[in-house]
Amino acid sequence: MTATTDPAASGAGRFGFSKDQVIQEWGFDDDVDHALRDELADVVGVELVDEDYGDVTDSAIVWWRKDDGDATDLEDLLVDAASTLEDSGLIWVLVPKMGSAGHVPAAEIGEAARTAGLQPTTSLAAAPGWLGVRLSAPGRGR
Repeated sequence: MTATTDPAASGAGRFGFSKDQVIQEWGFDDDVDHALRDELADVVGVELVDEDYGDVTDSAIVWWRKDDGDATDLEDLLVDAASTLEDSGLIWVLVPKMGSAGHVPAAEIGEAARTAGLQPTTSLAAAPGWLGVRLSAPGRGR
């Protein structure tokens, strides 16, 4: 997994989303970064859809904290999130940064991703207090 540090790649555009994409959001709670959510919606031009959205999506973001469960719970959520994705869709897992309450180690995310048939490809400082880990199915979204 590589880290994204390109200063030219700033804001929500770093996630690789584009205009008119449908982004499904999982694990929303009061602690999410609302400014990042607004930026993502601005990039795609529509609001993020929630976990109950019943159609195909282009990508997903998953907010995940230690208290949300263990690697098996994250794996189950990733399988659910991946089940509605278009073939080129990406999943971003957003976790509290290291040293913050609720931080989830990268190894745990990687284990859950691999078991769910996904692969961590990169990480970035997603927002103040949040780390983003990009997942894709092998052979897509690279």
